Formats: sequence, C-alpha cells, structure tokens
Amino acid sequence: MTYTLRFLPEIEDDAINGYSWYEAKSPGLGEEFLRMFYACSGDILRNPFLYPAIHDEFRRCLLRRFPYALYFTINNEQIIVAGLFHGARDPRAIGSMLQNRKT
Repeated sequence: MTYTLRFLPEIEDDAINGYSWYEAKSPGLGEEFLRMFYACSGDILRNPFLYPAIHDEFRRCLLRRFPYALYFTINNEQIIVAGLFHGARDPRAIGSMLQNRKT
C-alpha cells in the first residue's frame, strides 16, 4: 500500500527546538539531528506497521543516534506525524500531549 506522510504544524517547532539544542552543543550536530529525523520519517513511510502502538493509536519510531522519537497515527492511506519528543519525557505527559494535538 502507498501512504502519504503529513506532519502536524507542531512538528516544525519540535524539530527546530531539537536542532537548536544540538547545534548549540556542537556545530553540525543539529544538522545530523535533522538528517536522522528525515531518515526516521522515510522509514515510517516505507513500513508504518513495523512500529509498535504506544499510546492508544499512536505508534513510535525511535530516531537513530538521538534520544528522540516520532509519534504517528495511520488513518486509511495517510500517516500523520503528531509528535517529536525527547525520550526522557514522562510517558504520561507524552500521551497527554499527543491526545491534545489534532490529527
């Protein structure tokens, strides 16, 4: 099946925050963070059912090299990315934030 990938507007803020933090730590590291973000997005698009459902219908794909994860849902032929969160966040807080984001 062919899927389309859609990012909620909040994802841009999530990605910029991660990029800025890593870029401040070491020049070029923010760029590597974004590369891993896009690689994870591509992996989701190729096989979205490979990733486990963590919070109700939200599935999670872990970024390589960075302690972040993309959270997404699958609606018919559309994959909707709803969150990019650091792995150290409280899982209950992540679940609550995901439920508050409109998909």
